[in-house]
Amino acid sequence: MRTLVEWLALQESVHPKTIDMGLGRVTTVARSLGVDKPACPVITVGGTNGKGSTVAHLEALLESAGRRTGMFTSPHFIRYNERIRVGGIEVEDAELIAAFETIEQARGSTTLTFFEYNTLAALLIFQRRAVEVAILEVGLGGRLDATNLVDADVAIVCSIGFDHRDWLGDTLEQIGAEKAGIFRAGRPAVLSTPQMPHSVFARIGEIGARAVVAERDFSWSLAAPGRERSRWSYRGLRLSLQDLPPSALAGSIQYRNASAALAAIESLPPEPRGAAAAQLTERSVGEALARVRLAGRFQVVPGEVEWILDIAHNEPAARMFAQHVRERPQGEGATTLAVVGILGDKDAPAIVRELEPLVSHWVLCSLPGPRGVTAAALAQRVQLPRERVTLADSVEEACERARAAARPGDRILVFGSVHTVGPALRWLRIY
Repeated sequence: MRTLVEWLALQESVHPKTIDMGLGRVTTVARSLGVDKPACPVITVGGTNGKGSTVAHLEALLESAGRRTGMFTSPHFIRYNERIRVGGIEVEDAELIAAFETIEQARGSTTLTFFEYNTLAALLIFQRRAVEVAILEVGLGGRLDATNLVDADVAIVCSIGFDHRDWLGDTLEQIGAEKAGIFRAGRPAVLSTPQMPHSVFARIGEIGARAVVAERDFSWSLAAPGRERSRWSYRGLRLSLQDLPPSALAGSIQYRNASAALAAIESLPPEPRGAAAAQLTERSVGEALARVRLAGRFQVVPGEVEWILDIAHNEPAARMFAQHVRERPQGEGATTLAVVGILGDKDAPAIVRELEPLVSHWVLCSLPGPRGVTAAALAQRVQLPRERVTLADSVEEACERARAAARPGDRILVFGSVHTVGPALRWLRIY
């Protein structure tokens, strides 16, 4: 019997391409497995940024409302098991191995990518565990992403920005059309912001989906506007919730993400496919907001020196990260350092440009793998003043150098990639 590590190595070699957009192969295997039409309601979450936070809020809110959830997300930071949770708990190796063995028997001569194996394993485990609501996070794009083999009962698009241009297109209209491919005729299409490309609204109109738009169909208001940690109220499709605590996830964007999650739950069909909204009370929502967790998305690690970690691997995510950093004022004389590693296929200059006014000194680190670049190559790309840059051969070395240079009251930002934040979390010994 293969170990989990051996299964993951096999999955990286089965298909000739790491990314192969299209639903034909994965849908064929899904039908063979009988997981292409889940018995439970499905919420699919897409968009450029905000997916992970929205998924985390959905899971916490639904669990608080008494619904056992199955959650599929990607990528993982440390353990593959992070990608699939049931009832808020990561699945064990044995359950993953059993799912992979079943998939291997069902696929025959059909080859699958690593992510397609991930998606099928999640659907199979959710079926075996009889979850009451499945939450699927889109991996790349939407229309041709493996998660889109399932017809979502409710689909959310969080935001549209430039990322994965080689796969999704060079314009926001093209990217929006791809991401809006997760919507279905006659079913709710939740938009976390009204600031969407025309192509998103066009898709909704073409297929006859039902638009549920932030700031129009649902909204939120803060008791103390301008404060990051303010109590707040939600006005939804039917619900009105008052005096809610802020999300445990840091950053003002979380009011929007939590509201979109609430609107999606309100939009679920009635029994026997859903109706979790009936259990959304000020008490249950407050409990959910207090306990929601998500690693590596504006994750604050307090201490003599404060660490703030965020994947921030594209320009709009870096812009939002910068906004949230500004919302946390520092003491007089304190400085900000940054540990940064960015993959070669990302727009490194644009990412760094968003944070440049906030950072006094940069520690650039090399990232391994075929998409990784050396710290020296990254320095060449971002063209920061030489006297403000230190180079490191690894994330761990970069963290050591940044911590040695920091003084009490300073803060260290870690961003640029999951491959930067994951090792930093391990180095900090908090994950």
